[in-house]
Amino acid sequence: MTEKGADDKWEFYEDHKQKHHKWRWRRTAKNGRIVGASTQGYADKFECIENAERNGFVRGDHS
Repeated sequence: MTEKGADDKWEFYEDHKQKHHKWRWRRTAKNGRIVGASTQGYADKFECIENAERNGFVRGDHS
């Protein structure tokens, strides 16, 4: 048995809608639905990845 959400796609991107471009993440299920996303923008990509890890992202498996 695989862990629930193991096949989800994780994306890290810069939000260009804000004055100061902030890093955000989103988690998309195999069926294309967004099942998770950052609630705020991060000035540093590393901080964004750390937040995603607290929400289930495993470094090295995706992105």
